[in-house]
Amino acid sequence: MSDNSGFFERVYEVCRKIPEGKVTSYGAIAKYLGAARSARMVGWAMNSSHNLEDVPAHRVVNRNGVLTGKHHFGGTNAMQQLLEEEGVQVKKLQILDFEKHFWDPMKELPQEI
Repeated sequence: MSDNSGFFERVYEVCRKIPEGKVTSYGAIAKYLGAARSARMVGWAMNSSHNLEDVPAHRVVNRNGVLTGKHHFGGTNAMQQLLEEEGVQVKKLQILDFEKHFWDPMKELPQEI
């Protein structure tokens, strides 16, 4: 489990850098961290981040822009509300104009955190 906690902290470091009004995917974070096949583990990290107020987990969606983590926000539409407050439009749990809002850590951050 200690290996997971180190990986999770690296995921949180990337997530903290996602700008307001932007989103990224579980897979994009995994790829940036050199673990391209670990998108699911990034999802587990997001699920474990709810007591960390400085981790904007609402900005992490699946590769198609779908709010797959929605049910981890207390069964409400809080994830969608948080994104819409940042100017990201969501319809039927999917980011509209996903490419416009997509933030790629491979392009935006220095090589691996």
